Formats: sequence, structure tokens, C-alpha cells
Amino acid sequence: MVAAVTTALGLASFLTLGGVVQLLNAAFGIWFTEIFIFLAIPWVLLRLARYEPLGFTGVPSSGLAPAALGFGLGVANFFAFVVPIQFAAQSVAPQWLRDMFDGSRIFEGQNSLELVVMLAGVSLAAPVCEEFFFRGVFQKGLLATTLSRTSAVVITAVVFSAFHMDPVGFTARVELGLLFGALRLYTGSLWPGILAHSANNMVSSILFLSARQMGSEGADEEPELQSVILLMIVGLGAMGLLLSIARKVPAFWGPKEDPSPVTRSAPSLMRLALPWAVAATLSVGALVWLDNRGIRLSFVDMQYQLPKLPKDATDSQQQERRELLRLREDVRKGRMPIEAYEEERARQASKTSSESSPEKQ
Repeated sequence: MVAAVTTALGLASFLTLGGVVQLLNAAFGIWFTEIFIFLAIPWVLLRLARYEPLGFTGVPSSGLAPAALGFGLGVANFFAFVVPIQFAAQSVAPQWLRDMFDGSRIFEGQNSLELVVMLAGVSLAAPVCEEFFFRGVFQKGLLATTLSRTSAVVITAVVFSAFHMDPVGFTARVELGLLFGALRLYTGSLWPGILAHSANNMVSSILFLSARQMGSEGADEEPELQSVILLMIVGLGAMGLLLSIARKVPAFWGPKEDPSPVTRSAPSLMRLALPWAVAATLSVGALVWLDNRGIRLSFVDMQYQLPKLPKDATDSQQQERRELLRLREDVRKGRMPIEAYEEERARQASKTSSESSPEKQ
């Protein structure tokens, strides 16, 4: 019951409150969504059900060895399965779908501080809070039903991937969910899955940002098939080695069984939810106060949508887009009025729309 209610409330909040906040500021929105949706909602509902959240979800540490195994498997799995699955998905998906769900665009218009905050959110907040939500509550709830353990892990992985709302990356995230769910199942702790989740996100973000630093072309360039196969072989070899070592050392798997859930007296819903609601409200208020210009720029971006430049874009088109991003940065720092950016963004959006109209016809 707790798992079903948590998932329903989590999805509704993610689509409404989380979506709005992330549109205002992507870096802040990542942390807000993870803390106040994927952590706060299950925490409050577990306390209402008289459970102690940390013990119920498997947060107590199972030791350094299982955590290290999880981190190592997360890195190896990224190259063994995520890279080839995503490569295949990118090859099959039509260009318009890839552009629509291009997660790299979230980095556009972000300053250095925001990039650091986003990387920390993706590498720290997302693994902890999402594993708490999906493997700690949802998967454990399914395990308490008549479903088999395999079915519970698979269903949780599918729901986990569906929450990301990315059809191109759906299969790769299902595979990740299977890994995280299996680690939760066979170690009796959330930490191996959290570390595997963190390792995957860290490697992915670092590789993308490194390519981005070498130039926009490097970030968009697709890997060659030979490179993907080589990475897959290396990743599979690393995973095989890690699992082989883990089989010989039982300490890598931890206690394997969940401790019995601890029950506690439950305060009222108001008393449980009020601190989270106040903290969420104050954090959004602080964002509006500290980054009012950034929020106004986000509304301009939403009003005048610009598609991602194609790979065969002319030098003049690329230069025009770079100048627009520089103008946005100047406006955010107060060097230029917001109207200047709005006018230029509207002009480029209108130009792009008129250029694409004949193709649509």
C-alpha cells in the first residue's frame, strides 16, 4: 500500500511541481526534485505507516566491501551495457525524437557554478534519493506481494526508467534499474545500488562535459561502432572479474537479508509534512530572490523555442547561436537589459521557423 501511494504521489508531484521548478532553474530543480519528491514523499508516508524510514529502506550500511563492489559494477556496467544499448537506441531512433529528448541541452546557458551544482546533483542527490524511492520503497513493496523476486526487480526497473520520460534512453535505464535492483536484493542494503548509480552518472557526466570542453562538435559526435564494441568488451571483462572476486569473498555481498522493519509511533500528517513544505517553500523563495534575472530568462527561453542546431549547420548559424548564448550570459550578469536577449531570441526563433516551414510543407 505504501509503495503504491508513494509512486502515485511521486509521479504527480514530479510532473507538476518538479517540472515547474526545473524549468525555472535546471541546477536548482535537480536538487529540489530529488530532495522534496523522491526523498520527502516516501519519508513522510513511511512515518505515517509507523515505519522507521532508514531501516525500512535498507539505508544502514552493509560495509565498505559491498559499497565498493557496487561502485565498480556501476563503472563497468556503463561501458559493458549502457554504452552499446544507448548506441543502438540512438541508431534506430529518428532524428526528431533524438533532438526532442536530448538531455545534453540541459547544460545550455548554465554558468560554471550551476554546472558544478548540476554535476553534484546528478552524482550525489539523484543516486541517494532515487534509490531510496525506487529500490527502498517501491521494490520492497512489490516484494511483499505475491510477485516473484525477479518480477519485482523487473517492474521496478521499468517504472524507474519510465519516470525519466526519455523513450530513447528507456532501454538503457531499464538495464540500469535491473543492476540497482539486483544489488539491493542480494546485499540487503541500498548503498551498493547507490554507489553503482552514482558511478554510472559520474562517468556519463564527466565524459560528456569533457567532450563539451573540447568543442560542441565533440559533444555531439557519435562514437564509432568499433569503439563501442571495444568498450563493451572491456566493460564485460571488468564486470566478470569483479563478480568472480565477489563470489570468492562473501563479505562483498553483505548480510543479503533485510532486517525486520522497525515500527514507531506516527505523528500527525501535518507535523510530518510541514517541515518539508516549509523548507521547499523557503528554497524556492530564495531562488526567486537570488536569481530573478535567470528565472525571467528561462521564461523567455520557454516562450521562444529554439531547436538544436543540426550537425551540418553553417558556420554563420553556429556563430549566431554562440553569440546568443553570450548575450544571455551578459544579460544574466546585468550587463545588458533582458529585452535585448528577448528580442534576439525571438528573431532567431522566427528565422528558424520560417526556414523550416518549406520542409514541413
